[in-house]
Amino acid sequence: MRFNGLDLNLLVALDALMTERNLTAAARSINLSQPAMSAAVARMRAYFEDELFTMKGRELVPTSRAESLAGPIREALVHIQLCIISPDTFDPAQSNRRFRIILSDFMTVVFLKKVVDRIALEAPAVSFELLPLAEDPSELLRRGDVDFLILPELFMSNVHPKAALFEETLVCVGCQTNKHISRQLTFEKYMSMGHVAARFGRTLRPSIEEWFLLEHGVKRRIDVAVQGFSMIPPMLLGTRRIATMPSRLAQHFSATMPLKIVELPLPLPKFAEAAQWPAGHNTDPASIWMRRILLEEASQMSAPYEPNKTRRRC
Repeated sequence: MRFNGLDLNLLVALDALMTERNLTAAARSINLSQPAMSAAVARMRAYFEDELFTMKGRELVPTSRAESLAGPIREALVHIQLCIISPDTFDPAQSNRRFRIILSDFMTVVFLKKVVDRIALEAPAVSFELLPLAEDPSELLRRGDVDFLILPELFMSNVHPKAALFEETLVCVGCQTNKHISRQLTFEKYMSMGHVAARFGRTLRPSIEEWFLLEHGVKRRIDVAVQGFSMIPPMLLGTRRIATMPSRLAQHFSATMPLKIVELPLPLPKFAEAAQWPAGHNTDPASIWMRRILLEEASQMSAPYEPNKTRRRC
């Protein structure tokens, strides 16, 4: 199929090459032989009058021209998939849609598990692929490679639509045997102790509490850096270390671990967790349905745990 002299199949091939950055893998992803993909590359170069890719080892490195084409091509393909190929109606009970969601282990444990459990009853063939925090989640949204991003709203771009889910607060957590942590924890004591903190991705991006602390000009002594929030509590048990964690997650782990939860000695603000989806999915019936489920479940979340407003022994 040609459109103004362009074979539209080449757009699919170029999108695969930009995604895989490897000729063999790209060919496999769209069910082409390697010689056929090589021929497609030659035709692309002739049409666009650009090399499009150079080789660096086994990796294809796109030229600036290929980079400029990648976004519009991906958006066009996603639009075709959602508006032309996909059915106009969405029946959750009959759908086998797979939702790809980027989120933290914190949000998986305290929120998304409720969503998954509900959908298992309402749409038993719908499945999920939960992905770790990416270096550039906005790019994955732009390409339509993920369905949702669930993160603190302040970390989200304004390029794609989003909706706030619920507010969360931060608390200080330590082992119940840690005599250096008390209900009235002072800032000096907080700063004197070693901390456990979560860092994410290959670049070890700080979690939200570290971002807030740095905004206040506070730099803690990090004794242990872990790959996710759920790895923090085991690093506290039997030690003098402390951590700053989302309150709902701290309460979740305190049900099975001897943890002490106290207020922070400095006024870190509440933050909103939010869901964001690709702009190209805005009218996708399946995405609309999932958004409704997310918002309904978020509205039923209990209030954030506040240590000084409960009778819980800390």
